[in-house]
Amino acid sequence: MRKALVLVDVQPDFMPGGGLAVAGADEILVGIATLMADPQFHTVVATQDWHPAGHISLARNHPDHQPFDVIELYGHEQTLWPDHCIQDSEGAVLHPALASASIDMIVRKGTDPAVDSYSAFRNNFDEHGNRPSTGLAGYLNDRSVDSVFVCGLARDYCVAWTALDAVSAEFDTSVIWDLTRSVDPSGDSALEAQLTANGVHIVQSDLLLALH
Repeated sequence: MRKALVLVDVQPDFMPGGGLAVAGADEILVGIATLMADPQFHTVVATQDWHPAGHISLARNHPDHQPFDVIELYGHEQTLWPDHCIQDSEGAVLHPALASASIDMIVRKGTDPAVDSYSAFRNNFDEHGNRPSTGLAGYLNDRSVDSVFVCGLARDYCVAWTALDAVSAEFDTSVIWDLTRSVDPSGDSALEAQLTANGVHIVQSDLLLALH
């Protein structure tokens, strides 16, 4: 099996003290760095949240709303977020704990000001009811990847959407559970059940490292 490691949004703005801090996010950095150096992964991909300041998902651009309000956008729920990962800001860079020389591809998400983007594989729904591809599935297919292992931030949004889209793209898909963290950990049990029901494997990094 040719494996790809997908590192989702490991950026300073999701770390403690960042614009959209995820509790415990810094605790996954050492484990991710260890996996990046593991030769069992044929391909390493990193996603990077990369919003223009006028992005539709930012609460600042909806004067009548506050961060974490949920609105309807193009017929689907859209969470409004505090400012985070604004293009060219310090909080938007890939975290320095990631060895850049080990990364084969970077997927920048959320660059369209009118469409949010959680998944590494597809943007969220646009005004036409479509979810445009990022090109990642084609890239992995070209490299003969058949198994995708997802870690990073946040477990209940971008990691989950990435994993579900990976299954839809017919990759054998695993979430490395201990190397993810959630915006809202209270929903983790339900999220795990949803992922497994849709064909996603839940794995732990220590067992993954023991496979070879």
